[in-house]
Amino acid sequence: MAEEDIVYTKEEGSVRMYIKGKPVFFEVPTALQEEYDPKGDSSPPSKALKLEWVYGYRGRDCRCNIFLLPSGEIVYFVGAVAVLYHLEEGTQRHYIGHTDDIKCIAVHPEGQLVATGQTKGHGDEAMPHIRVWDRDSLETLHVLGMGEFEKPVGCLSFSISDGGATLAAVEDGASSKMLTTWNWADEAKVAEGKCGVDEVITLNFSGEDTSIVSSGKNHISFWSYEDGALEKKNGIFGNNPRPKFVTAIAYLPSGELISGDTNGNLFKWEKGGNNVDKVIEGAHDGAILTIYVKEDGSMITGGTDAKVVEWSADLEKTDNNMELDKEYGNPRVVLNGADGASLVVGTTKNCILVGEMGGELTPIIQGHTDELWALGVHPSEPHFLTAAEKIFLRDATTHKPIWVHDIDKTVRSAAFSGDGETIVLGTTCGKWVALSSETRDVLTEKQNGDEPIQVVTFSPDGKCLAVGSRDNSIYVYSCEKTDDGMNFEKVGRCTGHSSFITHLDWSSDNQFLRSNSGDYELLYWDATECSQKTSVSDMCDTEWATHSCVLAFNSIGIWPEDVDGTDINTITRSWAGDLLATGDDFGKVRLFAAPAHNHHAPSEEYGGHSSHVTDVGFLSDDSFLISAGGNDTAVMQWSVE
Repeated sequence: MAEEDIVYTKEEGSVRMYIKGKPVFFEVPTALQEEYDPKGDSSPPSKALKLEWVYGYRGRDCRCNIFLLPSGEIVYFVGAVAVLYHLEEGTQRHYIGHTDDIKCIAVHPEGQLVATGQTKGHGDEAMPHIRVWDRDSLETLHVLGMGEFEKPVGCLSFSISDGGATLAAVEDGASSKMLTTWNWADEAKVAEGKCGVDEVITLNFSGEDTSIVSSGKNHISFWSYEDGALEKKNGIFGNNPRPKFVTAIAYLPSGELISGDTNGNLFKWEKGGNNVDKVIEGAHDGAILTIYVKEDGSMITGGTDAKVVEWSADLEKTDNNMELDKEYGNPRVVLNGADGASLVVGTTKNCILVGEMGGELTPIIQGHTDELWALGVHPSEPHFLTAAEKIFLRDATTHKPIWVHDIDKTVRSAAFSGDGETIVLGTTCGKWVALSSETRDVLTEKQNGDEPIQVVTFSPDGKCLAVGSRDNSIYVYSCEKTDDGMNFEKVGRCTGHSSFITHLDWSSDNQFLRSNSGDYELLYWDATECSQKTSVSDMCDTEWATHSCVLAFNSIGIWPEDVDGTDINTITRSWAGDLLATGDDFGKVRLFAAPAHNHHAPSEEYGGHSSHVTDVGFLSDDSFLISAGGNDTAVMQWSVE
């Protein structure tokens, strides 16, 4: 949005700006009309954000992505954040050097350095690359491959025999997959070799020399790496069942390689060769997803049969096995904790579990698995709700779920009533459901068309509910408390938008609504009659109980140059009224001073999400801001300082 694109007409008391070539008009409050200058200076936000907690883990489509550090922490990733979680203390630290999705991770054999690889993001600084960083200081030490990788870095492995001097990487998604080796300390590429056209999903250095093994679709490849050159030999299955994917690899202390595949079979390969030495058929009933080898040569495997199986050093099954609950998914990664006995399991449903082999596993991290849009904050407690395929009510102080629920529908929007006793969930099928926040009992279900319910919000006095649909309409309901919970009666339907509803706000006096739509309209409504207020100048002095509309006078300043109207997905105002926070399509959370009615208001930018930030909300005491990432499925908790 260039400066000439915003014009204030004092005589009319309105501001015009353009969103994607379309004029949008805002009414200036009477008290500001005389002196208002849309190009005037604005103050920066008086506070800042610091990432305090990350809810989620990327287990649904990434592998080999939990490691134990000498510090007693496990390191893993979700979105653009690498998380260091201390198993004993239950604390988190965060590495936030990446600009988009982290796809892979490796830990140096000495345990001090971590390497993480990312996909391409927005802009030249977000090209695929590898970052090598220190686990204590969280300082970036080296950046590799910026401008050289064209596709996401999908696999990483540090060498072992030479003290970890070499880092190997595979690009993910390129038409011709390339294995590259790097002298990471000099940030120099040493060698490259063509893997082929098939997907590569695992990568490992031998512990005895600098040879490398990679595997994936229709192949397992053995690479010699000497004198700066890579040479490949494909594994020979002979008369043994050839798998569609070789899904897991690990080295035994003897130097022999073990592989697992989609047939559920384990293969032991000849040491130093590319021929099969031993086959264990039917190790799992389904694909083997992970192999963890212990120092004594025994190992643990996990598969799509949800089973975690222990094996002796002689590759015989022990009696110490277990099966994960369906709600957690299948084991994606298994490893021992710091004591060498406890078990850490990352799952395909984005959970991390801890416990004992053969005993009970407890979730320490539970994440969403589907695109996440719905966020609601409790009006008085440090609780917040996020919902997609599942519904989580969490305590922001303990970082633990109060409860987890499922209504057998995908949730798109959520809101608490003013007393916090009722939760309304808008679904993708046009239905909305009211629940008791304490018992989770269903109070009512209503159907408003068959399009997704984009937004739900209670009036300040709790006596009305507004439901914004993708069918371009706003449905208004009266709400009355009963002995059984709450009764909802339809008041009417607001029609007038020519595109789907995106955002809604109630006026402080419970009389009016304002709404934004997918074609960048700002409309006003008399909520008692469900009629449009066409004389918008009458609305210039209306006080709004919330600030959820991205297109409004007090949020003119959040819009950047060359704006696409879909770039900013969400906005919220602090309960104290001094801050605005936004979430955008570039994975950024921004903090502004409120109001932000001058163009290009100064802000502070915060990265961590890798996908579009779909919703943000301040907790009731403004101590934390919660942000929801769409496709990264992560929920992030930011302290307001």
